[in-house]
Amino acid sequence: MAGEGPVVRIRRATTADLDGVLAIERVSFSDPPWSRAAFASLIGDPQAQFLVAIHEDQETVAGQREWSPARSTVVGYVVTWIAGDEGDLSNLAVAPEMRRRGLGGRLLDAAIQSALAAGVRALYLEVRESNAIALRLYASRRFAAVGRRRRYYRQPLEDALILCVNLSASPSA
Repeated sequence: MAGEGPVVRIRRATTADLDGVLAIERVSFSDPPWSRAAFASLIGDPQAQFLVAIHEDQETVAGQREWSPARSTVVGYVVTWIAGDEGDLSNLAVAPEMRRRGLGGRLLDAAIQSALAAGVRALYLEVRESNAIALRLYASRRFAAVGRRRRYYRQPLEDALILCVNLSASPSA
């Protein structure tokens, strides 16, 4: 029988996801990438929310859906730190071949929902001021500029905009 095609599912990260996360990290950011140890330390940390988007190839066999981990690939991830009623979205990236398909928005929405469930009322992040694609994504979720970190990024040297969304006032919350 013909397969149903690929499905993307978002879930908490596991150690088995680290190679895929690292591969995306290396191609997504020009500043020094996070290390394997940095990502591994997030797993099980109660203050960290580390989610991955998994592209799963599923096949229909006799009306049953069968899934094989060998046919799943990490295609995106998001990291949020929680401190009381505030959160910091520290890292969000999507594999180049999966960009412009709404996956960044799905990861951002999952991070926001996870933060809300943890009692976060304000979610912050830093973004390169030249990253128009990310700025549009964040604006679509009501993030607004609240500050600037001069010379925050090193490769190339650039300011970061500090964005924040008030989750207690967000209609999507």
